[in-house]
Amino acid sequence: MPHQTAFDHENSSNFSINNPLVLVEQIVFSQDSLKIFSKSQADTMSGYDFNDPKFLFLDILSLVERLHRRLLDVLKNHMEHIGCNDLNPVQALLLHNIGENEMTAGELKTRGYYQGSNVSYNLKKLVEMGYLRHERSDYDRRAVRISLTDKGYEIRNLIDDLYKQHLDELLQDDLINHDELKNLRKNLRNLERYWSDKLHFGL
Repeated sequence: MPHQTAFDHENSSNFSINNPLVLVEQIVFSQDSLKIFSKSQADTMSGYDFNDPKFLFLDILSLVERLHRRLLDVLKNHMEHIGCNDLNPVQALLLHNIGENEMTAGELKTRGYYQGSNVSYNLKKLVEMGYLRHERSDYDRRAVRISLTDKGYEIRNLIDDLYKQHLDELLQDDLINHDELKNLRKNLRNLERYWSDKLHFGL
């Protein structure tokens, strides 16, 4: 049986378009069916147009932010399910992103592997818990290079398996296909490049 998601009902008469900026939902029971309405249902139905490029742009930005938070929730739930309670989802994601690479703390950010502000704290905790090893660079003794331990690889592989499972289910249930994935990546890369140019060149 296909996996049921909110997307399965997006175009049905029993599902109303949610305000992308207001995610508080209220459950309303009726005699005919169970319908889900957003808190700002009236505004949503009259004030937003999916044919409006500005609305689509703002909705995409909101989705990107929400997807990252939802990913952390998924990782937290998975780590608790497998009994790994000493890691928080940010640390687990960091281990997966490092993977087989060896790098400095500064490179974590420049390569986009870590977007938070407390990277030093998380790296220190991961070293103390035995998930990361750190050693001085042979070329610059001031720089400390980090890499996964065997324990860190176990977490990395567990998360990698989870990603593969989710991708298989998305493809199997026709929620996305290979060409759409390539287009999505291309469009997000273009947006990232556009904002990077704005920052670097003041365009």
